[in-house]
Amino acid sequence: MEYGCKNKVVLITGGTSGIGLAVARAFWLDGALVSIVGRDSTRGMKALARIAGCPDPEAAVFPGFPEGENTFSAADGLGAENGYAPDSMIPGTAEELARLRYIRADVTKPAECRIAALIAAHYGGDRIDILVNSAGIYQEKRIEHVSVADYNRIMDVNVKGALFMIQACQPYMLPHGEEEPRAAGGAESEGEDKVEVFGPGNARQEKTEEDRRCSVTIRDRCIINIASDAGLGGNYGCPVYCASKGAVVSLSKALALDLAPDIRVNCICPGDVDTPLLKEQLAAADGSYTKEEMGESYPLGRIAEAEEIAHVICSVASPANSFMTGAVIPVDGGLTAIG
Repeated sequence: MEYGCKNKVVLITGGTSGIGLAVARAFWLDGALVSIVGRDSTRGMKALARIAGCPDPEAAVFPGFPEGENTFSAADGLGAENGYAPDSMIPGTAEELARLRYIRADVTKPAECRIAALIAAHYGGDRIDILVNSAGIYQEKRIEHVSVADYNRIMDVNVKGALFMIQACQPYMLPHGEEEPRAAGGAESEGEDKVEVFGPGNARQEKTEEDRRCSVTIRDRCIINIASDAGLGGNYGCPVYCASKGAVVSLSKALALDLAPDIRVNCICPGDVDTPLLKEQLAAADGSYTKEEMGESYPLGRIAEAEEIAHVICSVASPANSFMTGAVIPVDGGLTAIG
């Protein structure tokens, strides 16, 4: 599926698993330059392998990249020189693998958010076109059992992380008063609001007619925050989580006003999604309910797959939706329609 995001520079928090990983793969297959952010370099390696379509991502080895390495691309570990043969094992050339990068950062630390934004922009020709705030955690705990540590942990990841990552990325997303596209990397201009086209390694390349249709519109930058249906209508047994996601909804609306007309800001509110986070939730529930029982509460009779949420995110980010900002979009199988 094509979203028109070829050559866009995309930064995704929480990109090593779940919705974030599915979004990263969708953008990468669409031709974007994708950086995923996570705290664990080993998980980052496995995530790059999964996104690239490696048949055995758990066996992927990135030689020379220790646990503390801040950033590396899929090409650094999955290229033919490292024992892989992209033409036969991985559906991507060396140039395509170079468009996929992992950045080690903890979004609860503003300084690390700034480093992640700097790295993504550096490899993206001094710009970031799309930010997806997908990092998030969940906890079921009734109000009488909530501790200060519980509150801080959830709010730090779900709200503070999104806010300070937006703050860190904003300078790379705002136009700098230019009437023509910037010449960073390999920009070519054809008049106001035209495009920047990058080849492998940000090298200048000739534009085909297809490039003209798919290239980056300089003023179409967007931020997509991932909240939850629980941030719209509440849920049982997880008041702090609901509060954090409600804050993300309100933050998205406020920033849609503050950052217009230069940056679009929208919010996606998924219902339950079959991700590793859900598996952790079910394990913590200790058999009190199952995934199938969760699905029974939805009008569509099931929970979502991560790829279904990713499709909506990429569609909202598409230049085809350049008039959409301040929108809060439930993707919840009809759950919030119940009222």
